Amino acid sequence: MYSQAIAYSILELAVVSKGDPVSTTFANSLALAQAAEAAGYKRFWLAEHHNTASVGSNSPPVLIGHIAGGTKTLRVGSGGVMLPNHSPLVVAEQFGTLGNLYPNRIDLGLGRAPGTDQVTAQAIRSDFMQAAHSFPREIEKIQQYFSPDNQHAAVRAPVAEGVDVPLYILGSSTDSAHLAAKKGLPYAFASHFATAQLFNALEIYHREFKPSVQLEKPYTIAGVNIVVADTDEEAERLYTSILRMFIGLVTGNRDFLQPPTDMTDELRGALRHPTISQMLKFSFVGSKETVKAQVEEFLQQTGVDELIAATAIYNHEDRFKSYALFAEIMQEINATAKPEAAGVHQVG
Repeated sequence: MYSQAIAYSILELAVVSKGDPVSTTFANSLALAQAAEAAGYKRFWLAEHHNTASVGSNSPPVLIGHIAGGTKTLRVGSGGVMLPNHSPLVVAEQFGTLGNLYPNRIDLGLGRAPGTDQVTAQAIRSDFMQAAHSFPREIEKIQQYFSPDNQHAAVRAPVAEGVDVPLYILGSSTDSAHLAAKKGLPYAFASHFATAQLFNALEIYHREFKPSVQLEKPYTIAGVNIVVADTDEEAERLYTSILRMFIGLVTGNRDFLQPPTDMTDELRGALRHPTISQMLKFSFVGSKETVKAQVEEFLQQTGVDELIAATAIYNHEDRFKSYALFAEIMQEINATAKPEAAGVHQVG
């Protein structure tokens, strides 16, 4: 039995399947968000990636408006804005605008990585490395722009002042854990692809956490890859699209998401590759029964407050079904939470 209900959310990369126009991908993202809202998902975050054919989520603020405008209660946000790519003032203005358009529904997740390779990062912003080193100070600037006390400053974002847009620190290493704890902000770890430092990062964050105006006690979110189908065999088949996408990332072949195939000996061999196996360590693949057991073990090991699920399934209908089954899994898990604690420690 869990001491509290575990929130469950979606991290959307707007993955572009081979043969689909990007416009179809964006329409499918909205349809997924609407289904997620009905299925009890807490939030729907849009990632920021660049120069990758298979990922359509390049501009989180634009897609957030698209998703929030087509839903009613679902929290929508960035997972995240890669801050070194952007001006803190412009980010505050963008999310202040979104916060005014969709009150109490917008999240601002901030990361330090470029969301791409170094060559592309330089094309986005020539002083990227300097901006990355300034990440803590850039967060403070955003907090300042959102503060109602900034009204008399020389540089302002009036559209953001006093608007309730909670900040989240995203990370894939222990560096981000120290920062999130120091600033007293919720912490989302990218364990859907960066698994090595998850447990150390969570321990550091809890140990060093300092309460803030936004957050009284630690709040953690962990990313996982989810593929749920009627049978283990069908889920494994759908998973081959994700596996081939990660093989492409490792080999530099950034193609569109490929149709699923049978799990060949070659693909099974790739799963044993040290880099790929490490990246996909927290991929939960199988029937409802299989994935539920995997999720319960992960929750017991990590103690996180929330799971944010990512998946790259070729067919839209199969992806819908996977997320619907995952929602059922989380509802079954949450049914075992202590009644007096269910829903406690909600953030955003």
